[in-house]
Amino acid sequence: MADVLLHQSVLTCPQCQNAVEETMPTDACLQVYECPQCKALLRRKDGDCCVFCSYGSVKCPPVQMQRHSA
Repeated sequence: MADVLLHQSVLTCPQCQNAVEETMPTDACLQVYECPQCKALLRRKDGDCCVFCSYGSVKCPPVQMQRHSA
């Protein structure tokens, strides 16, 4: 059975706790995201490749692929 990559993740703003479901790009890492509620700029945390890995409910597709192949 093939592993399925998830493309939706809920980003939660650490400033205002607003949660928004977003579609993750499969060919790039999103480094900065603006919270639609409080306008805070979310930047990836040290050691993470993107904002989805730092603030999302699901890691980004490239990280998911690495975990499935490990």
